[in-house]
Amino acid sequence: MPSFDVVSEVDHGEIDNALTQARKEIATRFDFRDAKAEIVLEKETITLTAIDAYKLEALRDVVLGKFARRNISLKNIERKEPEVSSIGHARQIINIKQGLEHEVAKKVSAAIKETKLKVTGAIQDKQVRVTGKNRDDLQTVIAALKAKDFDVAIDFTNFRA
Repeated sequence: MPSFDVVSEVDHGEIDNALTQARKEIATRFDFRDAKAEIVLEKETITLTAIDAYKLEALRDVVLGKFARRNISLKNIERKEPEVSSIGHARQIINIKQGLEHEVAKKVSAAIKETKLKVTGAIQDKQVRVTGKNRDDLQTVIAALKAKDFDVAIDFTNFRA
């Protein structure tokens, strides 16, 4: 039986490349000269640190711009509020969302049922497995899901005929 998986994943290699490009740009930019600004990646968390709130905002814009250029969906990026210390240093934490949350998986499953095709969507951990007898029905479901707007970016993997 043909099937595919609906997932929400971010490629860690692309994130690493985007952050490396951002670090290089910050090292060469005039407005960051003699200003301490750093980007730290730890698994699913990116920490941006700058000498003041204005530099932090510029740093965040550089990082998000590099993400956009490398086709990393900003829907999978969760930005927390910037924290400013008493001496003026600023820090912001950015979380990377991996996998479909249960509520989003329910929305995806409901959208699959709305197509009224002979396919079934089963929620499996952080993904939705869609199976059907006809490959054309699965491709129609993919097109319908791409047309809908979910809270996260969705990808289609593991297409088996």
